[in-house]
Amino acid sequence: MVRAMHHRGPDDRGIFTDGVISLGMSRLSIIDLSAAAHQPMSNPEKTVWIVYNGETYNFQDERRFLEKKGYQFYSRSDTEVILRLYEQFGDDFLLRLRGMFSLAIYDTRKGPGHERLLLARDQLGIKPLVYTKVAGSLIFASEIKALLASGLIEPQIDPVSLRMLLTHGSIYQPRTVIQGVNMLLPAHRLVVEGNRECLERYWQLGLDRCEELRSEPHESLVEELCRALEESVRLQMVSDVPVGAFLSGGVDSSFIVGLMARACPGRVKTFSVGFGVEGASLDETDEAGRMAAFLGTDHTRVTLNGKDLFDHINHVVFGLDQPSVDGVNSYFISQIARRTVTVAISGTGGDELFAGYPWFAQMVLHSSRAGLNSRISRKSRFFTDIVHHPFLDRFVESRFGNWLQRMRNDDFLAYYANTYQIFTPLETKRLISRAIRKRAGTVYSADHDFRPIDELPGGPVVERVSALCLRGYTNNQLLRDIDAVSMAHSLEVRVPFLDVPLVDLALSLPLSAKLGKLTGLTTSPHIATYREMGSKRVLIDAGRRLDVLPCEIESQPKRGFTLPLDAWLRGPLYDIMAEMLSGPVAAARGLLDPNEVEQVRHDFCKRKTHWTKPWLLIVLELWCREVLDKTVRAES
Repeated sequence: MVRAMHHRGPDDRGIFTDGVISLGMSRLSIIDLSAAAHQPMSNPEKTVWIVYNGETYNFQDERRFLEKKGYQFYSRSDTEVILRLYEQFGDDFLLRLRGMFSLAIYDTRKGPGHERLLLARDQLGIKPLVYTKVAGSLIFASEIKALLASGLIEPQIDPVSLRMLLTHGSIYQPRTVIQGVNMLLPAHRLVVEGNRECLERYWQLGLDRCEELRSEPHESLVEELCRALEESVRLQMVSDVPVGAFLSGGVDSSFIVGLMARACPGRVKTFSVGFGVEGASLDETDEAGRMAAFLGTDHTRVTLNGKDLFDHINHVVFGLDQPSVDGVNSYFISQIARRTVTVAISGTGGDELFAGYPWFAQMVLHSSRAGLNSRISRKSRFFTDIVHHPFLDRFVESRFGNWLQRMRNDDFLAYYANTYQIFTPLETKRLISRAIRKRAGTVYSADHDFRPIDELPGGPVVERVSALCLRGYTNNQLLRDIDAVSMAHSLEVRVPFLDVPLVDLALSLPLSAKLGKLTGLTTSPHIATYREMGSKRVLIDAGRRLDVLPCEIESQPKRGFTLPLDAWLRGPLYDIMAEMLSGPVAAARGLLDPNEVEQVRHDFCKRKTHWTKPWLLIVLELWCREVLDKTVRAES
């Protein structure tokens, strides 16, 4: 299992076992590169042990606090600080951590037969932790590949996860692609003690934790945001190895890099990926180059073409750890960055917190047109609960099915669910093999997977959408993919926008700080400029205040990053598509209907469907070959 995660930590490895538990660690050394920071790590009495993946950015303040309490330290690592915080505060030490982490703490202080295991994951789900139970034992790791390497897990695709993947482009946690394997949810801890097991949430998103902020004048909001972002970036630059940044030229990454440049004595190393002639309309490297010149960074600009993806496609899919429609860009920019740095800082999270995605404006406009109030009436919520009751799922395919689906689609979550889909629920149902269709839950409405993550259901529209983004698309696709493919290159990626105090601040801001009135919007939110939408107003004003964003940035449209895969699938990747999306291959795999798979390929070739559909099916089959099939062969 440790060898299977060598790419995540090539600098050191260790194993501790006592007959009750085995703990393994493959370490990427970031803070304290000495042998004193070796893991698994214990307290001096050898009664409490820890394995820990991530960074705690406020560990120096916490160390000083503990030293005043009489604790002694034998390393300079944040791992040791976390271990001693657990000794001091018990499980609630997690509320003091400001960072990204997945960890396991093994506590033997109560003696034989009373051993205790704590698993925990950071508040926003930046670092992964997967686990399963086999024959009365709990097995956990940072990656599915490590669990499969144990040889104890049946490598079978989970039908419900397959449905989620086809609909959303990613699998919604706590499920994973492997049946019986779960992802520990963000802000959750799992405690096992004796025969007892307790899974609980220790933190959640909340509104207005920064009191009175909604009533403050705009200038005060700008000042507050400047202070919070400067602090977050300063803390996240702490490292004993070289640190760089991803730079797209947009508001979020430019703001972060600008703050890094202000705090760093040398020139910040920045990286961007473009596509040349094949994807000229999608290439943002000119903007990134201009921003790098404006900020004075040491910039590396790399051009990616279809042959590059053809040459690396198997490792890209292997690096993802589980299938996803995303991750290719992060894979290649991480590969380039790792040549000169060990840590890269990303602007991920800015769109979620400051209404940067077009669907924020869509949902505000929809709510306004539909006369929806952020405070849903008790009667309306009661009706919504009734029509979504699982008991009615059996009637979806009956003569009442169309009426029931209309009723289910006529609410906030259903509309939100339809703003971002790869295959519609009906297309997904047709795609999935009849043999597993029922177990996949294809009778569910589009919003079914969003109900468990609707963390702020009574909040204003923008904050509710922020929560849905953070717990949905961001957690399950962006963060999970970024972690997997960056660590495939032994690169750590940090995300300052998702610092907990900054999240609390963003969820306390008034609507006017994030979006304009939208009444004068003459273009689609997908192509409108920041100025037209009023999007990220407070963030852009803060960037100007700190002189890290140029004035003209608000006149550019919000451009979601994408790849020229449409051209590549018709060119260098065509043969791969033809093989992966053939009827015999689909029939042999047994997950998808062969005729429907061939229809997706046919529709794409006739320019009747978007490239994301064939691409996702290619990734699914390739992942099965690179991970599942190789696991089966290794076991046999």
